[in-house]
Amino acid sequence: MVALPPCAPHHASMEEFTVRPDPGDPRLTREVAGVDQEGRTIATAVVVERPLTLFLNGQEIVTMMTIGDHPDYLAIGYLLNQNMLRADDEITAVDYDDDLETVVVRTKRRTDFEKKLRKKTLTSGCAQGTVFGDLMEKFDDIRLPEDAVLKTSWLYVLTRKINTAPSLYLAAGAIHGCVLCEEDRPLIYMEDVGRHNAIDKIAGYMHRHRIGPEGKIFYTTGRLTSEMVIKTVQMRIPILVSRSGFTAWGVELARKAGLTLIGRAKGRRFIALSGEERIVFDSDPARVDEQETGRSRKASLDGDAA
Repeated sequence: MVALPPCAPHHASMEEFTVRPDPGDPRLTREVAGVDQEGRTIATAVVVERPLTLFLNGQEIVTMMTIGDHPDYLAIGYLLNQNMLRADDEITAVDYDDDLETVVVRTKRRTDFEKKLRKKTLTSGCAQGTVFGDLMEKFDDIRLPEDAVLKTSWLYVLTRKINTAPSLYLAAGAIHGCVLCEEDRPLIYMEDVGRHNAIDKIAGYMHRHRIGPEGKIFYTTGRLTSEMVIKTVQMRIPILVSRSGFTAWGVELARKAGLTLIGRAKGRRFIALSGEERIVFDSDPARVDEQETGRSRKASLDGDAA
């Protein structure tokens, strides 16, 4: 069991891609032999998924399928987004055991979620994501900042930077990404087999490094589902962007919370279905470089199927 060290807060402005995917990590992909459309023998990289069992103090909470990087951020973010950790909880230790495939989050406050663990609902997220029945217990009380702004010039730059950054998606596919952004700068880029895991990793990173949601934009490669909207609102981030499409409940919840919800953000195009008043149209779509549009098209082929 390895105790993962506490993290210091970030000071001043963060640089682009402070954390980013590492497609060269040999633990995250595996080469598998097969044949192509012409019957030729080929070798291709596939993403490796492995179980990770999460404990909160002495109580087993859930077993997740994950690529296995950043287990501490994933564990903390999951517990925060399930309302099992409070923002002011003192985390005394995070212990990770690679051999046993377990991560234990220990807090100063005593916890007991036996009743909560009995009521789970299956979500539409990939890799069988689960949301506890009272996930929305704080949703109606959250007020997102009305003065947040999204400039269309930022959106076009973010789309290009994210879609062309080295990633497991470009190396092997079959994976989702989430990115915490500020203006036109992508800051924290996490990937996993399920979009819910990727967003939880960012929530955990923000908590451990004491990064606030002020001025932040959230980007995801996957569908804008109810779960993505709920977790973004719980993280108090007022703007959620995706290169993929929407679900009806996701749109309904975004409008209820006052979340700016933008989907199908590919090249020069996007659709906003909630919170349009935060968008500043400061860039002419016709002037967006066609080369950027081409890059985005290739990087987003799996978006609508995600």
